[in-house]
Amino acid sequence: MTPNSVPGRERAVIGALRRPARSRFEVDESLEELEGLVAAAGGVVVGRVTQELRAPTPAFHFGRGKVEEIGRLAAAHGARLFVSDEPLTPIQERNVSEALGIKVIDRTALILDIFAQRARSSEGKLQVELAQLTYLLPRLVGQWSHLERLGGGIGTRGPGETQLESDRRVIRRRVMKIRRELESVQVHRRLQRSGRRRAGLPVVALVGYTNAGKTTLLNRLAGASLTAADRLFVTLDPAARLVNGGGPAFILTDTVGFIRKLPHELVAAFRATLEALKDADVLLHVVDASHPALDAHLRAVDELLRELEVADRPTVLALNKVDRLPPGTAPRIAGREGVPISAATGAGVPALLEAIAAALPPVRTLRLRIPHGEAAALALCYSAGRVLARTEDADAVRLEVEVPLRLLDRLARWAAETPAAPAGVLD
Repeated sequence: MTPNSVPGRERAVIGALRRPARSRFEVDESLEELEGLVAAAGGVVVGRVTQELRAPTPAFHFGRGKVEEIGRLAAAHGARLFVSDEPLTPIQERNVSEALGIKVIDRTALILDIFAQRARSSEGKLQVELAQLTYLLPRLVGQWSHLERLGGGIGTRGPGETQLESDRRVIRRRVMKIRRELESVQVHRRLQRSGRRRAGLPVVALVGYTNAGKTTLLNRLAGASLTAADRLFVTLDPAARLVNGGGPAFILTDTVGFIRKLPHELVAAFRATLEALKDADVLLHVVDASHPALDAHLRAVDELLRELEVADRPTVLALNKVDRLPPGTAPRIAGREGVPISAATGAGVPALLEAIAAALPPVRTLRLRIPHGEAAALALCYSAGRVLARTEDADAVRLEVEVPLRLLDRLARWAAETPAAPAGVLD
């Protein structure tokens, strides 16, 4: 917390309001997370402030006296940045910046900055740029406050207004262009997902709070080597890997982590990526069982899953990082059962794979004889099932295929052999 502790990094003061509905612990924990976000963006927090208010003030969000206190704290530690934990309106952001004489942003802008730093794929960069432009558009008035309208007559237009309107047009054109480019990316993503479906393997999607250990778990289960680190928002771009650890094989997918107060601009921009969760047969919800705000993290993820309309998916809860708990301590979550694991050490992974296998949709192995003219039935086997063997006859195709139980009636007419009991049932 000393200004000389991390030379070369931008020093920042952070602050939050505590309203009557929020406990002191909630505010402190949120500020701890905000400090982690500042560190993830390449800065260092040299001071923090809180203020108890019933409601934000229209002009400064904080009280005028608290703004003066922030200014003194920033000057004492050489800070050139103030970050508010709550969203600031464009007017509040401009007023506080003018009062402090330093740069002022809120949590939303900070998260957008981190995403911009971490995006690697062209899709990720487009999504982040779309979110940034959407966030910037209503703030252009503040950007051009030094160029005010000249004259007092009705309809008189000054250079500030002209520049403002010009900038708005540029941004809106860029937003439209990005959305068109993202639509083409969405088509590519849909083709990828349909390709996985044609392979017949079920899909398990990793979800969870940022830094819960999802990528480390994917590496552990799939033998992959994706970048994982003890930092917020390391993974932004989607990844998919085959898991075949002796039980039923499945495709494991990973994408961006969630966080409380995730900017709506990011949710909208990444919606196409996040909606891939709708194609998942099972959600693997990874939580950091050692985190003191575990329950709050669970609620934040559940809320976003409801927003994305995937909360009804079968879900396996993985209580990760149990190796960080005190010896003899078992992770507990009120009203929910989970599998204690450590993605870092591998502890509990066999039990987790068993839980995933139990949650996957049940299948039946069929032997089918499909005439060559029944292309739709053949396509159904490949798109919704897993073809284990195929041979060609003069007038038909013989398949051994695993299919979901819901498809048995549609394929029964071509059954060469109807098993008396389920075979190859996954749960």
